[in-house]
Amino acid sequence: MATLADVRRIALSLPGAQELNDHGGNWFNVGTKTFVLYGFPSKRWLFKLPKPRQELLFEARPDVFQPYRAGAMLWSYVDIEALAKDEVESLVTDAWTTIVPKKVWSTYLAARG
Repeated sequence: MATLADVRRIALSLPGAQELNDHGGNWFNVGTKTFVLYGFPSKRWLFKLPKPRQELLFEARPDVFQPYRAGAMLWSYVDIEALAKDEVESLVTDAWTTIVPKKVWSTYLAARG
């Protein structure tokens, strides 16, 4: 079972990531772009995942992943308590890759092996 502490550790290990407290929640950003947040608009986790992965997860595991539309953007509600820590690490990293330039994430992922 994953927790806020797990998400925080993973997110803040990514290049350029920072944690902000806004609207009573925890927002993980790079610059002004958010990739994971908790607590806004509800006490739930929201992840900005790549669209193909979102669609797969919504269909395969609707008990854990649900869509959340904010204007033209599609986010994913994620029940992180239902996930293992390695699954959450993969999701946080995927969310981060959606907001940083390819040059940044490809260099980072290549260095990790």
